[in-house]
Order: sequence, then C-alpha cells, then structure tokens
Amino acid sequence: MLERVNAFIWGEGLVFLLLFTGGLYTIKLGFIQFRAIPYILRSVFGKSQDTNKGLSQWKTVCMSLGTAMGTGNITGVAAAIAIGGAGAVFWMWISAFFGMALVYAENVLSVKYSDNECRGPMAYISKGLGSKTLSLCFAFFCILASLGMGGMVQVSSFSESLRDFVRINDKLLFIGIFLVLLLIISGGAKRIGTAAQCLLPAASLIYAAACIWVISHHYSNLSGSVARIFTEAFGIKQAAGGISGALISRSVSVGMRRGIFSNEAGLGSSPLLHSAAESDSFQLQGMWSMFEVFLDTIVCCTLTAVTILCASPDLSVSGAFCSLPGGVCKPFISVELMIFAFCTIIGWYYCGESAFIHIAPSAKTGIFCIIYSLTASLGTVFRAETIWTVSDIFNGLMAFPNLVALLLLIKKVEKE
Repeated sequence: MLERVNAFIWGEGLVFLLLFTGGLYTIKLGFIQFRAIPYILRSVFGKSQDTNKGLSQWKTVCMSLGTAMGTGNITGVAAAIAIGGAGAVFWMWISAFFGMALVYAENVLSVKYSDNECRGPMAYISKGLGSKTLSLCFAFFCILASLGMGGMVQVSSFSESLRDFVRINDKLLFIGIFLVLLLIISGGAKRIGTAAQCLLPAASLIYAAACIWVISHHYSNLSGSVARIFTEAFGIKQAAGGISGALISRSVSVGMRRGIFSNEAGLGSSPLLHSAAESDSFQLQGMWSMFEVFLDTIVCCTLTAVTILCASPDLSVSGAFCSLPGGVCKPFISVELMIFAFCTIIGWYYCGESAFIHIAPSAKTGIFCIIYSLTASLGTVFRAETIWTVSDIFNGLMAFPNLVALLLLIKKVEKE
C-alpha cells in the first residue's frame, strides 16, 4: 500500500508540475540559469553590505549542499542507471536546469517574507498567499520528512556503511550517534554550518578526485560512455534495436525523479536553509542556491555516472572503484557515504526545527532536538526500506503547497 501511495504522489503529475513551474520561471526570468555564475564569482570576492548577523554565506551553502548531496549522489545515480539506462543521466540534467530556476524563485520569496518567527516556504505561503492552513500543512510534512528522510534513512545508510568495515555493537552505535547528533544540532545553525563546512568541501573534493582518477584509468571508454548518455536518452540505440518506447519512457521518468530527489529543487528545503544566512540579498541567496543545484546534479552526479559507465561492469559505484589497484575501494566508498549521510542528517535537522517553530512557536527547540536525535538514531536498528518509502511520501507532499505558492506568487518574484 505504501509503495502504491508513493508511486501516486511521485507520479507523472508531480514531475510535470515541477517541470512546468521550473519552465515557467525559466521563461519569465529570462533564462536566469545562464546569468548565475558571473554573479556568484563576483560575490565570492566581494563583501555583502546587507547582513542580519546570521551564518556566513559559505557556511549556509555547505549546510544547504549537505541536505542535497546525500547518499543519492552515489548510490542513487547507480540505481538510476541500472533502472533507466545511461540516458537517465541526461534527464537528470534537464531536471536540474529547470530546478535552478525553481530554487532561485524559492529563495527570492523566502528573503522577501522570512523573519525570525517564520522562515522559508512557511513565510511566503502564510504571508504572501495569506494561507496559514497551507503553511501549517507544509510545516507538518517537513517535520515528518526531516525525521524520516533526513534522519532515520540517512542514519541507516550511515550505519550500514560503518558496519562494512568495523564490527560494532548496535546499542553502542545507537548511543554514540544519539550523543554526537545531540552535541552538534543543539548548537543550532552556527554549529551545524561549521560542521558542514569542515566535512563537506573536503569530502566532495576527494570524491571528485577519486572519480577522475578512475575515469583516467579507463580513458578509452570515456567517449563511448558519454555517447551512451545521449543516444539512450533519445532512444537512438533503442530504435536501432527495434525496442519499444517503454524503455525510453522509463529513462525519462527515472532520470527526472532521481534528479529531483538529488537536488530537492521545488521541495522547499533550500529556502529554509538559506534563511539562516547573514545576507538579506535575494539575488545572492537565489544565485548561490542555483549554484548548489548545478554542483549537486550537473557536477557530482555526472562524475558518478561517468565513473560507473566507464569502469563498472555491474553498474555499481563499488564495482567502478574496485577496478583500481590497492584494494581501498570499500573503505573509501563507505567513508564517503558516511560523511555525505551525516551532513544530510544535520542539515535536515535545521529544516525540521524551522517547521517545528512555525507549528509550536512557544515550545522550546530543545524538545525537538532530543526528538530528532532519538528518532534519527533509531535508523541504526531499523532497515531503510519501509522508512525510505514513508519518508519519500512526505518529501513529495512538501512540494505541493510549495509549488502552489510559487505559481501564484510569480509576479512578486518578477518584480523583485
């Protein structure tokens, strides 16, 4: 039943709505995706004059990237290729292109309406649309998604990766993860941003370097692998082989969904995280959020995909890295998965906390801190399959009120 509900929520309707909204904003904002990079480069070497004493821009970016660059950037890409073929990668790029316009719009509205009491989509839904009920629905779905997708699922992946090369008692693992999470997230956005800043850039650079190393060892397969992405995306190979359009449709569907899962554009998590930034410039927050989608899907997911297509006979990431000499494949993949999972866990806590404050403004955030740490730590005991399905449902449900707001507030984004 859960699988059927999940398939319905993440069906063609939601994918079409996300792409339609992203396409509409792309046109209305004059293909803003192509104008983002120069602005970001200028902002890196300049200083923001408009601050509210929040997180530094780089910490905010790391925290936001942490929620997106989870285990899906490694195992999720492998699953997309296994199910939808190499062509699924092309459709991930398409979802990212339109997703860049979506996250820009989300962050423009978030900066316009957010304050200390109400942030992100909750702010522009309740104040921009004037719908308190819809904002409470979003907050409720966000809390459940944070506990599931951001907490239990990622801790389950973290635990499985740790058990791959270390024998550890389940009770000790549960207690250890609970205490570490409690220590970091109890420090709020500043401590979460600092942890993400310390872990994510280094892990991402090392992972990218390792992928390039694998690709360089199989350089002769590179052109053929890249060609497969395009030929299988448009069904050229399938048509030549007399195969029906079902496989092409599957490639499009899987690629779009995996792209959305990876970068989370349109789901509402990005504006929640960027609301903690020191800068009140909607242009800066919008442009940086677009860069995050680009880095997450176009760069990181593509590196994973090309590495798999070049070097892995079984279409797995571990299969690709095992082609290298030295036998460090499994520990390396496990450590990378653990770091990405951990950054996702602490980043999603901030999303859940912001939603919790919106629903219960008089309650102490320490209550949610304990609940989140305890719930997430249960991922060491429960396996991810059922949790993942339930979390997927609430993650998808977050998108509907958010997309309604984005469509109805499009003129305000244009004006800004």
